[in-house]
Amino acid sequence: MPVAPCKDLYIYYLSGHLSFCEELGAGFIGNWQEEDSSFLFFSSPARRRVEALVANHLHLTLEDEYRMSYNDWQGGHMTPFSVGRFRITTPWLQPTPADPDSKRFDILLDPGVVFGNGMHPTTRDCLIALQTLWEQATPATVLDLGTGTGLLALAAARLGAQRVLAVDMNLLAIQTTRANLHRNRLQDRVLGVQGKAEKFIDSPADLLIANLHFEVMKQIVAAPGFILKPWSILSGLLRSEARFIADQATRQGALISHSWVHEGIWHTFLIQSG
Repeated sequence: MPVAPCKDLYIYYLSGHLSFCEELGAGFIGNWQEEDSSFLFFSSPARRRVEALVANHLHLTLEDEYRMSYNDWQGGHMTPFSVGRFRITTPWLQPTPADPDSKRFDILLDPGVVFGNGMHPTTRDCLIALQTLWEQATPATVLDLGTGTGLLALAAARLGAQRVLAVDMNLLAIQTTRANLHRNRLQDRVLGVQGKAEKFIDSPADLLIANLHFEVMKQIVAAPGFILKPWSILSGLLRSEARFIADQATRQGALISHSWVHEGIWHTFLIQSG
């Protein structure tokens, strides 16, 4: 049986853009790239290797290093959980066999070191929003912006979407998504691509899913392609941000079909256009 990626994570924070990583030896997990910084993940100490990397790339600086358990990084011990008809489990935990006659949708998810294990309230509310939508419509094509580990794209495919485009600007996220597509044998219906969300908003789709930072969400809702989507699920919004996005959407003629609020903090919208 597969095991968790590691017990402990060794994380090295570099200032400077590192768009690639040459072979960094045993224990190297991946590079999480931000605009002007990089986070290198290892399953064992690797300071000397990182120092050698920095010495060969003068634009890089080793700013800090951290050690934490894998479970702490993921926000707690990962156990199988259900959200409505969805049952999410990891490859290293034995899932409960589904009743052949049940309508349960099983999703096998290995988040690696990428955020998006399904435990955040916005992700859970998006899963509920997907099931709510499928009770009244059957989107055939889906655009998932900021896909992370690919969980929401996988969920849309499990519900019956025939083509899903899963987009994330971070290469490590897309690599994780693609691995999860293969684990669930959905690589023929879901395509993971690297790119900025705002560059893909005009792609045609029956359903837009966006669980994103507010600054990106503002660009998404203002884009011409937003109102052309018959349905949208927007999440990751704090209270004042949610008011702004709801106002922008309704000004364009969209209808807030359903909304979810977690503990008065996180807001999720199911929006109908046209």
